[in-house]
Amino acid sequence: MPKPNFLLVLSDEHQKYVAGCYGNPQNVTPNLDALAERGTLFSRAYTTCPICVPARASLATGKYVHEIGNWDNAFPYDGNERSWHHEVRDEGLTVDLIGKLHFRSEEDDNGFSNEIQPLHVVGGVGDPLGCMRDNPVLRTRRGGINSAGEGDTTYQQYDIKNADEAIKWLEQHQDDEQPWILFLSFVCPHPPYKVKKEYLDKFDPEELPRPPQWKQEDWPMHPHYTYMRKYFDASEPHTDAQIKNLIHAYYGLTNFLDEQLGRVLNRLEALGLSEDTNVLYSTDHGECLSARGFYGKFTHYEESGGVPMVLAGPKVPKGQTCDTPVSLLDVHATIYDGLGLEKPTHRNAQSLIKLANSPEQQRSVFGEYHALNSENGSFLLTDNRYKLIYYANQSPQLFDLKEDPDELVDLSSNEEYKNVLNTMISELRSICDPEKVDAQAKADQQALVDRYGGSQKLRARGFFENSPVPGEAPAFKN
Repeated sequence: MPKPNFLLVLSDEHQKYVAGCYGNPQNVTPNLDALAERGTLFSRAYTTCPICVPARASLATGKYVHEIGNWDNAFPYDGNERSWHHEVRDEGLTVDLIGKLHFRSEEDDNGFSNEIQPLHVVGGVGDPLGCMRDNPVLRTRRGGINSAGEGDTTYQQYDIKNADEAIKWLEQHQDDEQPWILFLSFVCPHPPYKVKKEYLDKFDPEELPRPPQWKQEDWPMHPHYTYMRKYFDASEPHTDAQIKNLIHAYYGLTNFLDEQLGRVLNRLEALGLSEDTNVLYSTDHGECLSARGFYGKFTHYEESGGVPMVLAGPKVPKGQTCDTPVSLLDVHATIYDGLGLEKPTHRNAQSLIKLANSPEQQRSVFGEYHALNSENGSFLLTDNRYKLIYYANQSPQLFDLKEDPDELVDLSSNEEYKNVLNTMISELRSICDPEKVDAQAKADQQALVDRYGGSQKLRARGFFENSPVPGEAPAFKN
């Protein structure tokens, strides 16, 4: 009997709270909810970095961002560091990719048997302007936020094609004798915040919940966030109506994504492959949706640093929730376990299949951010109860997620939690030296800026508004 197949489905910028299986009452993700019912939901899952390119490089290699140096969207994965795709392919198994990678280039050996309509960073370059950490370029997103609502985008058209290609792929491989792995990577619900009317009509915008601290008077005023808001042109709030429209569009986009997921999962079942296939769904990072005054990702708060993660398969308990903290770092260990491969894994990675079959374990997971509009690097360490957000050369934050799941009360200056804070900082430092990592990231980023002729030339060049889908010309934004 061959080992089970593996279908890894990754979306882009899916906030876990906009999913029924994570408690949302709006029926926004019926297909993902059904997958959770026949598998295990991980309630405490995190990205290793809340921005696309570093998170995807970390997912590929099974290593932390500071271990591989893919600091931001100008340092894409180029295939030189071994990935789980290389390891699986070298075992003689088929490992194919459909959709978004955000690696450097299709010309690189990224470890896949085939890349089908891949989306890579623009021109193999990505976003060098994001490497400017001191006095960065103003990235106003107000236009896209304020115009959120009805519309169609090439991203949605691309994801329909991705689902089409996945269905075709499953039909072609349904009788394979050897187990296979398919990495299906959607780009939605990543902005633009536009979606067709049929998806908007499913939701009453007046009934959609607002995220924590969305009102200006409630914004956390840590200097790290004040700096980020300044350079995202977010120091002044958007109107309630604009925020309502954006959230409405995001719900529609997420429902659109779920529909594409459902098309693929339904075909998997119709072909008789569901019982012999591990299916893992997650995303590269979350989406703030106006929480704390932010739009997009970029923070380690739950709405951005947390991710949905659902696993179903032959050896996965059905209808279960696993509260052990996990992260994208665990994906490579899960793939090896699911395919029955004996491969070395990261010292801090564990198989989600094994965790799903075990009682809740005391565990900590780690994340970091060195990218767009951050004055200093930020670091996440969270265990089964507490979350530390550590800022290089600035004061930390500490939250009790059991008592304060919305992260409204920073306990870092509370004497009663001094031992908790010091213990978590010590554990963080056992993973990396935050100040040294911050200095290395900035040095590498400045070297890249210099290679492109310096900050003035980069400012004149402008930046790409969005990664174009295959065959689409990039759009510059100044």
